[in-house]
Amino acid sequence: MSAADRVRELVMPILAERQLDLYDVEVAGPVLRVVVDSPGGLDLDVVAKATRAISHLLDEVDPISGSYTLEVTSPGLERNLRTPAHFERAVGEKVKIKTVPAVDSTSDRRVVGVLETADPAGIAVRTDGDASGDPAVRRLRYEDIVRARTVFDWGPAPKPTGATAGQRRTGAGTSHEKRERKR
Repeated sequence: MSAADRVRELVMPILAERQLDLYDVEVAGPVLRVVVDSPGGLDLDVVAKATRAISHLLDEVDPISGSYTLEVTSPGLERNLRTPAHFERAVGEKVKIKTVPAVDSTSDRRVVGVLETADPAGIAVRTDGDASGDPAVRRLRYEDIVRARTVFDWGPAPKPTGATAGQRRTGAGTSHEKRERKR
């Protein structure tokens, strides 16, 4: 059993008591990252309390040899998708996926679209389609996915403000700037 699996087993009851879901556990060098989530979202107080409880338990049980830094965090807006359960939770969301080479010689290795389905065998992503703009659905097996994450659309860029905006709007140059400063 890996260190991540041992930690996963230990922290599940603690998180269940706090109505939190265990999203992932990863050991990356000297960092033990426990990723938690909640259907209603997380706040700093909830994460801090979970961190203290997990830290106390790991100090007692000591499931990892050597020193490490415990990091308890949320998966964030743009979540890595690694397990079938992660993909199932992301159905309906926009995703960005990179596949292994030669999955489909006629298609790009990068797939961006809405995750339509996720089942034990793989996923289906609705993309914008080909050059004609017709939507397409790409079916991928989990073993053909190198990286995957959800994508959060941040919306349009804010409109420029101040003197710079006036310059763009009117096409005015340096003299416009000087007049603005004198006022």
